[in-house]
Order: sequence, then C-alpha cells, then structure tokens
Amino acid sequence: MLAAALVLAGVTVPASAHRGHASLSVVEIDAKSGAVRVTHRFAAHDVEPVLVDIAPDAQPSLDDPEAVAALVAYVGQRFTITGTPLSFQSQQLRGDDVMLVYTGRMKPSATSISVRGALFGETHASHQTQVNVRRAGVTRTLYFEPSDGAKSLALSARK
Repeated sequence: MLAAALVLAGVTVPASAHRGHASLSVVEIDAKSGAVRVTHRFAAHDVEPVLVDIAPDAQPSLDDPEAVAALVAYVGQRFTITGTPLSFQSQQLRGDDVMLVYTGRMKPSATSISVRGALFGETHASHQTQVNVRRAGVTRTLYFEPSDGAKSLALSARK
C-alpha cells in the first residue's frame, strides 16, 4: 500500500512542477535617436493555451499562421508605451521559445516612460510579465500582474 502511494505521489509531482507563467519583455531605447525596440520572450507551452482565448477560430498551436497573427495582434494591443506607437517587426518560433519584436520611436528628451504590460490574464490568472527598460546603459525593471494598469518610471539621462 505504501509503495502504491509513493508511486502515485511520484506521478503527480512532474505534472504540478510547472505552476508559474511568466514572460520577459525588454524595452531598449536609444538615448540619442529615441529609437525603441521591444523584444518579448515567451514559452510556447504558456502561449499555446492562450491561443484558445485570443484566437478561438484558429488551431491553438504556434504552427497555425492565423493563431500566430492573433498573438502578434494581441501583444501589440496589450503591451503599450504611452506616446510611442509600436509596430510589429519580426518573430522567431524555435522549439519552446517564442520571440516577438516591435519597434517605435519616442522623443529623445523623454524623462519618463509609461508602460502597460499585463499579458495573458484571460488564461493564466497568475501570469507575470517582467519588463526591463534600458536606456543610456541603465536598466530598470517593472513587474506586471494580469490586473495591473500602466506603470511609469524615470529614464536615465542621455549619454
């Protein structure tokens, strides 16, 4: 009986090992020109369940171009920088790694940035997004939960 309980416990541990859902977004700002590059990194195993909610008519797979297009649109609408329109630039889908890149331009003289970065809350209530903002050799970090609104931080001075 004890052996059966241990076997059963061992079977359930791997299934419950991945409880957190997270993503990383890096905002790189050229201090001289104001050029902005935003790189989002996701795990495919976190994104594919989200596709059910954001692309209900597509296959919930990153192999489906319609689902990927819905993901690109979703991230483009949900992740914003106030006053800085972002345009989709490129994507990389490799194994469990998903990378989406958006670009834009802000005023080089900007002294602060306001980011809206809550993602995937429709599917993962505990999803966390870490946003690293880099300018003039300084990186500052914001963290977002699904219910968070925009957050602001001061930018480093131009080099």
